[in-house]
Amino acid sequence: MLLNFPNLLTCCNLICGCMATGAAFHGHFSWALTMIVCGAIFDFCDGLAARALHISSPIGKELDSLADVVTFGVAPSAMIFQLYGYVAYPEWILPLKDYLPYTAFILAAFSALRLAKFNIDPRQSTSFIGLPTPANALFWASLIVGQLSFLASPRFNAIFLFLFVLMFSFMLIAEIPLFALKFKTLDWNENRAKYIFLAGSLIILFLFYHTLGLSVIAAVILWYILWSMIVWKMNW
Repeated sequence: MLLNFPNLLTCCNLICGCMATGAAFHGHFSWALTMIVCGAIFDFCDGLAARALHISSPIGKELDSLADVVTFGVAPSAMIFQLYGYVAYPEWILPLKDYLPYTAFILAAFSALRLAKFNIDPRQSTSFIGLPTPANALFWASLIVGQLSFLASPRFNAIFLFLFVLMFSFMLIAEIPLFALKFKTLDWNENRAKYIFLAGSLIILFLFYHTLGLSVIAAVILWYILWSMIVWKMNW
């Protein structure tokens, strides 16, 4: 039973992703976000359980990637697909209104590609190359839930949404180093980039939660990307 416990947690992640996708297609964005967060928790716990029990298997690795494609690729893509029904369309692009929503699934395809690259890239054992799929999913889900009124206003339109989908799809596979929040020790010099990130995240949450609501999570993800690039340039 213990040998299969990490895989059981991975399957729970997959179920959360399926529920998030179903909720998204019905326009229940808050429930979709909740299920993506639950999936992220199960995704964290299955790796933790595997390390604690000293269990590692090829099937577990493949199952984990398949679950992540659904929870962090298909589910946020389904939310974006539904979001296309809320956003404004410039008059010149109205003939494409019935087709443009399907471009949301470009994000799912690039999420799958990012996960496949991660599985065979030895450089990503202690850090990431490209935006991790859970961070990408949490960015989109929290942004849609927290800022739906803005996204559905004339100040934002389908062209902007399409361009953002392309930009984040590229970031998933871009050769951009991003640090991982893994602590081997609590030493300041070894972990200063992570401590500064955590402190900055707390400040963002404290200062902007009242204004941004749940989309403050998206703001933290943007801070993570920006700070990772600064750390990379400073060679910390």
